[in-house]
Amino acid sequence: MAQDRIKLAAVLAAAEDAAPGASLDVVARNLRDRFGARYVSFLFVDIVGRQMVRVSEEGEAMRDGQVEQIPLAGSDYDEVLRAQELLHRPAGPRGHHVIAPVTNRGDTIGVLELFLPEVTRDILEQVAETAHALAYIVVTDRRFTDLYFWGQRTIPVSLAAEIQRQLLPSAPSCEAAEFTLAAALLPANDIAGDTYDYALDHDTLHLSITDAMGHDVDAALMATLLVNASRGARRTGRDLAAQAHLTHQALLKHGRNTHATGQLLRIALDGSSAQLVNAGHPRPMRLRAGAVEEVPVRPNLPFGVPAPTPHRVEDLDLRPGDRIFLYTDGIRERQAQHVDLHALIRDTAKEHPREVVRTLTAAIAEACDGRMADDATLMCLDWYGPHPAGRHSSSGANV
Repeated sequence: MAQDRIKLAAVLAAAEDAAPGASLDVVARNLRDRFGARYVSFLFVDIVGRQMVRVSEEGEAMRDGQVEQIPLAGSDYDEVLRAQELLHRPAGPRGHHVIAPVTNRGDTIGVLELFLPEVTRDILEQVAETAHALAYIVVTDRRFTDLYFWGQRTIPVSLAAEIQRQLLPSAPSCEAAEFTLAAALLPANDIAGDTYDYALDHDTLHLSITDAMGHDVDAALMATLLVNASRGARRTGRDLAAQAHLTHQALLKHGRNTHATGQLLRIALDGSSAQLVNAGHPRPMRLRAGAVEEVPVRPNLPFGVPAPTPHRVEDLDLRPGDRIFLYTDGIRERQAQHVDLHALIRDTAKEHPREVVRTLTAAIAEACDGRMADDATLMCLDWYGPHPAGRHSSSGANV
């Protein structure tokens, strides 16, 4: 068994040395050599989270210019992604059908699928380890190739949507010992400038959600100003007040007489503080002890609107066990007014934030018959607090 672990380390090193996009070939060959695996493929979630896209060995789907798309809802892949557990079923003459989650720090990248002639508990554990390691390889590969981005695009992407997507974090989910975070952006038919962002430092979680005025490319350009001004301030160690000030000044100086609503949050991982700036944005919602309520924060004027005083920083009442929702006004657009968000939030209280976000955005999209008049963006944060029982940094990174 120890020797098999050494072989796994060697194959992962070889995969990292392979050309971007060829890592699956290395992993597949290793699984064939070690366990006699057949039909090895990697499937990842498409850009809208509704289809699985298959990449077979040697990148066949990418090379041929076609991708195999499989509906996600109700599939075995859906079960694996939701449960984050390996699925094993007998498959007749093909042997044993195995699907393992490919996940990195809570980001459900996709699944590894293969057929094995025989299985043992140890073999299944090693397949699961290989799938988890593959997640790190894919994350690394994505920095150097467009192959995965190309394969994700199962729908046409406009210039405005391209700009908007590049502003978002590379992973829509993040998990650590102290928290779990998931986000989603439902784009309107005419892109309307929503963005979300997060960053995890060694002692702080930073969150933001913004909604730039306007539509199409103009809105995407305004969103670019917002996100990069906020990131620039954050990355130079500025506090929340300075982040809000520099974001506001960027729109005043370059925003072409436009404005944007938004919220900036800064949460100390040791639980000592949680702060928020609200710039004319819908108030957060909080699920606490089974009850859903709006968080009582005082709004400032939107970014880009001249104001006599700086944006005010408020303390956020955040306790272990709280679930916080940040959202843009597209979540409550006219076509979706009959969607009972409070009931959905209560009904999904025991689900992972990834599934909560997917359930809520799916309800909004269905209510609008898939034709969104405004972008709808949602962030869901579960806060466990410092040193939560049963959770630690390595487990938070591994689920």
